[in-house]
Amino acid sequence: MRFVLRALKALALLLVLIVVAGAAWLFAWPPELLRVGDGYAAKIVCSNVFIAGRNAEDVLEDDVQAPGNPLLRLVRVSVDRDNGRVTARFMGLFASSYALYRGGLGCTSVPDGDFEAAANAAPFGPPAKMETSDALWPQGESVGHADAKIAAVLADARLAGPAMRAIVVVRDGRIVAEAYGPGFSSRAPLIGWSMTKTVNAAILGRLMLDGKISFDDDHLMAQWKDDQRARIKVSDLLGMESGLAFNEDYGSVADVTRMLYLDPDMVSLPANAPMEAAPGQRFRYSSGTAVLLSRIWMDRVGNAQAAFSYPHDALFSPLGMTSAVFELDARGTFTGSSYLYATAHDWARFGQFLLQDGVWNGRRLLPEGFVGAMRTPTAASNGRYTQGQAWLAPSGRSAAFGLPEDTFWLTGHDGQSMAIVPSANLVVVRLGLTPSWLGYQPQTLLKAVLAASPQSGVPQQQAGSERQVQTQP
Repeated sequence: MRFVLRALKALALLLVLIVVAGAAWLFAWPPELLRVGDGYAAKIVCSNVFIAGRNAEDVLEDDVQAPGNPLLRLVRVSVDRDNGRVTARFMGLFASSYALYRGGLGCTSVPDGDFEAAANAAPFGPPAKMETSDALWPQGESVGHADAKIAAVLADARLAGPAMRAIVVVRDGRIVAEAYGPGFSSRAPLIGWSMTKTVNAAILGRLMLDGKISFDDDHLMAQWKDDQRARIKVSDLLGMESGLAFNEDYGSVADVTRMLYLDPDMVSLPANAPMEAAPGQRFRYSSGTAVLLSRIWMDRVGNAQAAFSYPHDALFSPLGMTSAVFELDARGTFTGSSYLYATAHDWARFGQFLLQDGVWNGRRLLPEGFVGAMRTPTAASNGRYTQGQAWLAPSGRSAAFGLPEDTFWLTGHDGQSMAIVPSANLVVVRLGLTPSWLGYQPQTLLKAVLAASPQSGVPQQQAGSERQVQTQP
């Protein structure tokens, strides 16, 4: 009996030592996977609390834990509203990660915990907040009577998709139907994830209109000047065919998650990536490429203060996107791959802007042919991706779904999508929290909306004015 008791005590002591050693290991050398998870949690909670005004625990449960890795269910967050900081820790103890709110510039992940450096990286005040109007959309936020047939389509849960948060349908320049998930409304800023890439491309297009950058520019980064990466052109980056290696696998700690949640300077990883193919020869979808484009256009603007305000001054303000918050990394580069928050009405404004070939209120904001590039497939992508950070076939050809051939798409993580159909004068924005493993395809929604719409033979009327314009073929 004594032997058994001594053995049990020894076993208990061993277990205690193992637990203590494991805790010490997690505290001192947390695995990258845990750091990524905590970084993701801190950033998503921060943005949704400070930009969207949501409850932190609701965001943690609904946005972070419900659709993600099971380990995320063990993450705990704390919010310091006085200092605009969010801390996330695995089991409330390990792999601490942080996010910082910087006012109108939104939140940034601060993986190194250097809040002073993160604050100093964006020393200039954000642009003055734009006021909303009660005028009819797109001049204001009011919406006329809904089209009953399209409203019925949006009310179909199968077509709207799991965890839909917002759908807006724009036809002939007016919102004809909209729907919102529980707890959300037309006033709720929602993340676009990779739809941000297309907005980022349009910001670069504004600089093209001013003659500060072109599709054919090369020698784009200082560290590329002495090797073959100097041959990479802006057009190669826009088409996701730069030849740079980049791992976009979200199932593990990959280049994309390391860039977003472990590196305060997101430019560093893609800028130092090796070449795996000659420019123009291989399609590789890469969030790192979009961040490089951000850094390139910011450097071309001329000075840091002007660069920070450029998205607002050049695009959001002219379009009346009053809710848009474009977030930066901890060292001051816009996260052009992922982090734009805006209401569904404002996302729809951007879609209508592209439908109108980059013209708004009679003013051309994008060079002629730029939206055409967004609609032109690249050979390296086998016709799926375009020359301007957009999709022609995100998950199957339009013809396979019975959609018009001129349809093109913005898409993003967890079920964000925007379909633009020039031949039908139609824009359909769908936002939600719908992981890809659920199998939802927004093409089914678009097909139903098209079927419920009258045949459009009316010339495209430009939203924001009485002038009619033709969309470029």
